[in-house]
Amino acid sequence: MQMAPSVKPFRALAAWLGLMVLAGGISSPAGAVERAAATSSTTTTAAESAASGSGSAALASAADADSSRTLCVCADPNNLPFSNDREQGFENEIAKLVAKDLGRELRYFWWAQRRGFIRNTLNAHACDVVLGLPAHFDLALTTRPYYRSSYVFVTRRDRNLDLRSLDDARLRSLRIGAHMIGDDYASLPPVQALARRGITGIAGYSIYGDYSKPNPPANLIGAVASGDLDVAVAWGPTAAYFARRSPVRLSVTPIAPDVEEGAPPFSFDIAMGVRKGDVALKAALDGVIARRGKQIRKILERYDVPLAEKPAEAVTHSELKSP
Repeated sequence: MQMAPSVKPFRALAAWLGLMVLAGGISSPAGAVERAAATSSTTTTAAESAASGSGSAALASAADADSSRTLCVCADPNNLPFSNDREQGFENEIAKLVAKDLGRELRYFWWAQRRGFIRNTLNAHACDVVLGLPAHFDLALTTRPYYRSSYVFVTRRDRNLDLRSLDDARLRSLRIGAHMIGDDYASLPPVQALARRGITGIAGYSIYGDYSKPNPPANLIGAVASGDLDVAVAWGPTAAYFARRSPVRLSVTPIAPDVEEGAPPFSFDIAMGVRKGDVALKAALDGVIARRGKQIRKILERYDVPLAEKPAEAVTHSELKSP
């Protein structure tokens, strides 16, 4: 996850989508996780699981008990537009759609998405599935993609900058900001590309922010609205969601692909992930994505998710059959 010329695109993506799901490293910080939804009776927290025992065996009970009747999703309780413990994110809505299609009761296991997320949740048998993983993510068995998005520029509309490419010469004189994890923003693929063009001095805004407050990643977009930044470079779903809700009119434009040889991509297929070996659940989820593709797309559009060209394994209209 540190800056490296040869950083793998999916590893960089995992960090900069706000997922922070690598198996090693830091576990979820104490006190920053596991807040049960106040109105939901279908929520499991890490604290509740720990009270029933210790180690992986205790966590396994959350997902494995009555697995044929429930679908347990591991999700972040404070990570809009993706999820929160009031079930207001687009991943919450997609999870509801999936559980209903499968005829299962939806449950949640809340855990802040930091390094170690997959190890402490899915691979500890705390849940059945995680939404929003990069397709072919190497720590889980992933489904077919259910959407594709990209990194974007965010600017004030009244500036009329209309930025599209990292080769735009104006970027050398603009105040640029990007999300960072810890003290590092350089693993973000567009930031790597800017550095190769000699554009440095980018302001880093923590993807974590103040986790005690709602919507920590919104600070970067707010800095553009306030005029502290001229342009933000951010993952599309996060950027577009907060830009649409800004009191100042903002423009969100996809960043054109970097044509340099060996450059990392800026657009990625996004999938659901189950434990490796759980081929039955993967097949069931693939079926839901095929049947409910139109409805999933409507959810994404309602949350202003910028949709890139369709994935290689994207659903076709002929596959959208009722159960």
